[in-house]
Amino acid sequence: MRFRSAIELPRLYMLLCRVSAVSQTLARWGRRSHRGDGLLHRAVSFSSGRYYSVSSGEGNTQPAEAGFAQGQYRDTVLLPRTAFPMKLTGQKLLDRELQIQQECGFADLYSWQRERKAKKEFCLHDGPPYANGDPHVGHALNKILKDIRNRFEMLRGRQVHYIPGWDCHGLPIELKALGELGTSGLSPLQIRQKAREFAEGAIARQKAAFQRWGVMADWDQCYHTYEGAYEAAQLKVFQDMHSKELIYQDYKPVFWSPSSRTALAEAELEYNPEHVSRAIYATFPLVTLPPKIASEADLSSVSVLVWTTQPWTIPANQAVCYMPNAQYSVVKRTDNSQLLLVATERTASMAALLGTELESVGTFTGSQLEGGICKHPTIPDKEVPLLPANHVTMAKGTGLVHTAPAHGMEDYSVASQFNLSVECMVDEDGKFTELAGPELQNLSVMREGTEKVICMLKECGALVKEEQCVHSYPYDWRTKQPVVIRPSKQWFINTASLKDKAKDALQKVRVLPESARGSLLAMLDRRTYWCISRQRSWGVPIPVFYHRETGEALINKHTVSHIATLFKEKGSDCWWELPIETLLPAEVLKKSKAGPVTDYIRGEDVLDIWFDSGASWAAVLEEEMEGDSEEPESRLSWLPAPLRKPLVTESDSRADAYVEGKDQIGGWFQSSLLTSVAVRNKAPYKSLMVHGFAISEKGEKMSKSLGNVVDPDTVINGGKDSSMPAYGADVLRWWVAESNIFSEVQIGPSVLNSARDSVNKLRNTLKFLLGNVHGFDPRIQAVDAKEMHYIDQYMLHLLREYGIKVTDAYSEFDAGRVIRILQAFISRDLSSFYFSIIKDRLYCDPEDSLGRRSCQTVLEEVLDGLTRSIAPILPHLAEEVYVHAPGHDKEETLFRSGWIKSSSVWRRPGLEEAVEGACAIRDSFLSSIPGKNAAKYDLTVAIEPGLLFELMESLQEEPTSTSSQLAELMMAARVNLSSQLPRDLPPDALLKHGSFLINLEGGVIREDSAYSIAVVPTSAARCPRCRRYTSQSADCMCPRCQTVVSQAH
Repeated sequence: MRFRSAIELPRLYMLLCRVSAVSQTLARWGRRSHRGDGLLHRAVSFSSGRYYSVSSGEGNTQPAEAGFAQGQYRDTVLLPRTAFPMKLTGQKLLDRELQIQQECGFADLYSWQRERKAKKEFCLHDGPPYANGDPHVGHALNKILKDIRNRFEMLRGRQVHYIPGWDCHGLPIELKALGELGTSGLSPLQIRQKAREFAEGAIARQKAAFQRWGVMADWDQCYHTYEGAYEAAQLKVFQDMHSKELIYQDYKPVFWSPSSRTALAEAELEYNPEHVSRAIYATFPLVTLPPKIASEADLSSVSVLVWTTQPWTIPANQAVCYMPNAQYSVVKRTDNSQLLLVATERTASMAALLGTELESVGTFTGSQLEGGICKHPTIPDKEVPLLPANHVTMAKGTGLVHTAPAHGMEDYSVASQFNLSVECMVDEDGKFTELAGPELQNLSVMREGTEKVICMLKECGALVKEEQCVHSYPYDWRTKQPVVIRPSKQWFINTASLKDKAKDALQKVRVLPESARGSLLAMLDRRTYWCISRQRSWGVPIPVFYHRETGEALINKHTVSHIATLFKEKGSDCWWELPIETLLPAEVLKKSKAGPVTDYIRGEDVLDIWFDSGASWAAVLEEEMEGDSEEPESRLSWLPAPLRKPLVTESDSRADAYVEGKDQIGGWFQSSLLTSVAVRNKAPYKSLMVHGFAISEKGEKMSKSLGNVVDPDTVINGGKDSSMPAYGADVLRWWVAESNIFSEVQIGPSVLNSARDSVNKLRNTLKFLLGNVHGFDPRIQAVDAKEMHYIDQYMLHLLREYGIKVTDAYSEFDAGRVIRILQAFISRDLSSFYFSIIKDRLYCDPEDSLGRRSCQTVLEEVLDGLTRSIAPILPHLAEEVYVHAPGHDKEETLFRSGWIKSSSVWRRPGLEEAVEGACAIRDSFLSSIPGKNAAKYDLTVAIEPGLLFELMESLQEEPTSTSSQLAELMMAARVNLSSQLPRDLPPDALLKHGSFLINLEGGVIREDSAYSIAVVPTSAARCPRCRRYTSQSADCMCPRCQTVVSQAH
């Protein structure tokens, strides 16, 4: 007998009020197995029913559905039907992707979304890839990452601002374009023409690849750093910085590449950790004792011992530096009585190195060495002082540093402080000049020049020790050859004065991963100045003129503005094409208060390509620069009007994101930051996303010599052998999305096979969904959520949760999390749970019944939500599914129809918590019959009177049923619901007991409810149509199937 006590009724009423009626709360169960923070907590723990081996069959439709309706009843069962293929391989896959791109308007999508109205804009500024070669997997990783985010933002209604670009100038392009010809005999214009043609070819190949990968953009409207309008915008940045005295010309040491014959910036260096130098220990005889120690014992024959890894710089020595607060000792070698001055803390290591004992003769502080003078070991009559310096360390060497201001940045600082000579003895080819003397002239400083200097030191008795030193050394990133430091007259940016502002601006920028922020700040700290001039032809000319007699530079806002106007109209080739009278007209000379044009010659240097790309925010983001009367829209005059709309409506014109590899921490991220802070006092970006590099499956850097280079074209179209089949663009995109992009990203056959298998599993789930909404039109046949079965309502609740999680993950640039959420949703919530429960209703109920239409409504919503959620990652598959999906006009495409749709009605706070009871009862039931078919058993559920009983009663009003929602959830033959177990249970009945702690509304409603279950084999026969054990005899259909079949006839 069922009853409600007087005490229970008020509490039940409270529950019903809080969860909007019990009937609306019973659609969710089985969550606690993978979420432990719900309001209802099970007092007993069983494995969730979702994880029992109940196959949905969506991955292998025909075998799974073969159990339904054998023989004469097959035609009465509504099995899945769809033309959507389970798998596409080979040429069929490639043809289908290209067909999707064509029919679904991939090429026009960017322009379409730029023209539509949108309340918000999302700007991802494209860091320009270098136009010097074929597309590689690094390009794929970067471009696809950007496209995933752009497509997501576009789908959710934002107007995406994304203009692809290319970095087109620089030495690598020049070298590749000229090949074996070199530059001899060619004019700058001839060199530039060949370099431009080479860059255009590389751009065409890369652009075609990016389009094939499905990257959304207007590919007819890109930016190139060699275009006149871009160069003009760049010169305006240059002008602004020059007017603020941030750009200046100076003679100082720079990184110089003899192999390229040009100066390099820090960002153009690669450090070789395996470089081997010939390190030496050499003596500088002390000819004038420091006054503060002159009274000490006989120190007349003391020599200062120095250590250097660059012996070729010894002829340029101007001083020996010491650390003022360190301790120094004069020591006597026991093997030859030589007196040496070294740092006290380096004495022990020096004794071990020299293989002799070192006896201390006297100890002093570094400051007492002031005023000492040494004799240069290789240059007669030259003397050099002992000087204090903060850059001296005790980590290696002797604690006394050989100082050649022409060949060291820190050495140059000492020279500036003490007015030392910065005379350069090395030419542009890295050879000694005549200033080094006849013995060294024309010798390469890194090779035979080093050998000769060591011999000279040996001959004069100054060489104490030579050793091989393996250390990190800077190389030219283009030629892969070592560089030297040598002084030359160059143009610089004073980054030291920008550093603090740049750091402040960076604090307002979100950095992903956050750990990259430290690297950004450290690289800013190391950069005191930035050399921006290059001695090449293929680049943007520095708009400077020099006086023929004095060499004085003529450069100001009048000259630069005029050149910028010419560049915009004619391109930078005009610097060489036009007569100087046109470049420097009379009115400009007058404003500049300069002499006649015949007094001047044009400069020959070009700008560093990092300045080219670092100024891209000014050319591409369409920001109106301070003091610029030009309309913002005119900056990219080559773009059509819709693409020239102002970037944002508010004053903050920073890009929402810059997304590049970790090598750009010291490159484009930094050059863009410095130029923007200099001109606008703010960073050009709101967020930075730093990703890792693509490497081989074995964790090795890709190299042609190792044979482990993966070509993205081969990934898509297949290789010459079977080890690399045609995977298509979507598998390549899945690889990018699934990878941990914040570390190194592995790629190879195993990784790609796994990605392909994952995509195929997803296809099978989508095929199952498509097959089961065949003939269903949600526009006219959808069931209102309030009329649905509880399990269907619950599924919508889960779908809404899924959509929120996926949206959050995309917003965080975390496509890998999107995939994990997707796979968990399919595996746990769909395949192992919902699909296995609703098949009977879906296949065997009347076609137009409320229960079946309720289920189809949910399946269509799930299909739509899944398809939209994968669209940013798998645009080809998403559009292919959408072609087969119901509920929209044929000409409509997914990407023009919005993001995941959900309704606030789907959010039922009480629904999720209330059905935990049903979940745990099912857990108890399935765990009592492990590995067995639940459909062969009758289940009796006994619950003490109270809230839990009322919840279960809402799922099954009758005391016993084979067709209630509770029976469907349990997947049992029959479910009996009562307040206590029968006394006449058969002896083979399986019994289990448990209890639930109901905790609703933050503890306002709490009740610990006990339950018991009894499980017995059913006495019913299997229905030949639905295969459920609900028939009176094996040759007779169950009552439900009899009704359906009779109505069908």
